[in-house]
This record gives sequence, C-alpha cells and structure tokens, in this order.
Amino acid sequence: MIVVVGIGADGMAGLAPAARAELARATVVHGSPRQLELLDDTVSAPRRPWPSPMLPALRTLLDDADGDVHVVASGDPLMHGVGGSLIRLYGPERVMVLPHVSSVTLACSRVGWPVQDTEIISLVTAPTHTAVRRGGQAVVLSRDASTPAELARLLTDTGRGDSELTVLEQLGGPKELRRSSTAREWAARPPGGVDDLNVMAVRYLPDARRFATLPDDAFAHDGQITKQMMRAATLAALAPRPGEMLWDVGAGSGSVSVEWCLAGAGCRALAFERDEARRARIARNALVFGVPVEATSAAPVAFESTPSPDAVFVGGGVSLPGLIDACWERLKPGGRLVANAVTAESEAVLIQQHSRLGGELRRYQHYRGEPVGSFTGWRPAMPVTQWAAVKPDTT
Repeated sequence: MIVVVGIGADGMAGLAPAARAELARATVVHGSPRQLELLDDTVSAPRRPWPSPMLPALRTLLDDADGDVHVVASGDPLMHGVGGSLIRLYGPERVMVLPHVSSVTLACSRVGWPVQDTEIISLVTAPTHTAVRRGGQAVVLSRDASTPAELARLLTDTGRGDSELTVLEQLGGPKELRRSSTAREWAARPPGGVDDLNVMAVRYLPDARRFATLPDDAFAHDGQITKQMMRAATLAALAPRPGEMLWDVGAGSGSVSVEWCLAGAGCRALAFERDEARRARIARNALVFGVPVEATSAAPVAFESTPSPDAVFVGGGVSLPGLIDACWERLKPGGRLVANAVTAESEAVLIQQHSRLGGELRRYQHYRGEPVGSFTGWRPAMPVTQWAAVKPDTT
C-alpha cells in the first residue's frame, strides 16, 4: 500500500491525528525536499527526496518495499498532485490518500470566493499563457516565484491589465503573505522576494466571456478565416470531446483551433499553416484566448513528426493532391474528419471522397441583410460545401 499524506506550510502542527500516526509508523518517506523538511523528529523513517524526472521513480515505488510506502505531498495530493499520478499507476485499491486543506480552498477563503464558482488552473507544468482568460475568476497554481510577473505581463499584453491579481505566499504557514494589485501594476513594478510557494487569485477584467461561437472580429486575421456561422456548423460536425487533439489543416487565423480548445476540458489543437505571417497570428490568437494551440508548418509535410489526431478539420488546401488521403490515413480509428470547400475544384474533391469513404455531404448558404438605397436587400455569402466522415474503428 502507498500512503500519501498531505502537508501544509504549517508543517506537522497542521496534521490530523491519523496523518501523524501514519508518518510515525512509516519505514520510508518520499517527497520533495521542501515537504520532507517540514517533518519533525516524531518521523524517524529515512527520507528520500524525489529525483528529477520524478515519474520513473513513481513507477518503481513498490519494487523493493517490505511493507507500506509513505509519501508526503503538498496540501491536497489529489488537487493537481502526486496522489492522482499514483492512483493512475497503481489503482485506487493500492493507494490511500490523507488530504490536507488544499491551497485552492485556502486561497478562496482569503479572498472570499466560493470554491465552486472558481476555476482551478495549474501552471506547474503548463505554459503560462494557458492561464489567460477573458473573464471570470481562478486560482492559479504557480510554477515558482517568477510566475506571477509572467502572468501579469501576459494579461496586460492581451488587454486584461485591469485584472485583479492577489498573490498568496506560504498559505497556511507562519510566513503567509498576501499582495494585491492590478495585473498592469504588477507587470510594471514586480515586487521582489516573492516566495516560490505561491498561488494567485485572479479576477479577469474586463469580463468579455462569450458562451457561443465568437464573432470574426474577436480574432486577428487577414480575411482567411472560417466565418462565424460556418464555424458554428464546423464545430458541431467536429464534435469536440474532453482531452482530444485536433489537426486544423490550412488553419488561416486558427479560429477553429481556438474554438475547439474552448469547447471542452483538455482539448488541444495543432494548426498547420504554410504562411509565416498567419502562423504568427495563430500564435497571437492562442495567447489572447489562453488555449493550447500550436502553429506549425504546412501540411502534409509536417504530418509525420506529430501524434495522430482525434479529429481533423481541413479549411484550406482541400484540392491539394493527396492532402485529404494523408489526413484520413493519420486520423485515429473512430476519429472525425470535416472539410469545407468554396470552389468548384475543392467541392469536386469532397464529392469524390464522399463516394469513396461515405459520411455526409452538406451545403450551407446564408444571406445577410444590407442596405439597398433606402431599403434592405439580401446579399448572399459564398455557398460552402462540407464533407464530414467518421473513420471506422477496425479493432
């Protein structure tokens, strides 16, 4: 059995009797150097700091164990902690977790936020821009002392400089410290001496959240963008699911990639775009919306060095010889491929693919009311042909 004991910045004093008893009977205790230093003389077992990288050590944790193995972890080990990793490796029947109060709960108690109304974001391993939001509130788990300044700069650079930033250091311990300012103020004059053990409570301002397909002008683009109405139909056909990877081929502005990532927890996208200026815009759009979109070079050349996708959207280059076939070949079994066409040549390719692979063909046409003198008339947008297909699962 692996016993994981959560410990806070207040050390042994904050532990419940059951947690103290487990550490007192331990024959070996694993943890980070900071957590191991919090233990007192009542814990007589040898203390083994985690190596770097840590994952290989987790896999061998029980190899030479004569009895139970004990692990100390920060706060609640099941809140972006080692407890979840150990359960995934060994199963819940071989891991017992004794949680401490999490840093998220402590942070919410300090700023007066209901926990259920607060997003939790970890930057311990994720890029800092993935904590950028267009509204709402979040507790952000920092990587180290530099994380608050990095996030403050990004919020300022993406038009969220008015966001309220509260940095909470050594939460629950005798050296607890709270500092509050706007993101703009923090970015301009980052305070010194920030502790590595810190979390941030962020209220994102202005609140510009939208719970529907975004307008075109929300994105940086040069006209090469899947328009809002078609983007809604395209996302419906792609049907994002939590944790899935999208290939956005001929991505243009990356608007479909951004919407895909916003659609569900853990969704990621790889945007293939041959034009360097457009790749820069895709990166900018990913930054503004705080989503994990990576822009890369043109398809299908870059396909071989990338993991297979759960879904593929082809918005540009449909008529490029072999492109659809290459996408279909790399698509995971059970994955969805959606392609849009506005030219006769591209439409012919989609009709041919439909005849060969099945799926559904759809054609979309919409009109916009525009002035005609003192009256209003209907101006048509270009019709769009869409092919959507699911790759058979042969297992």
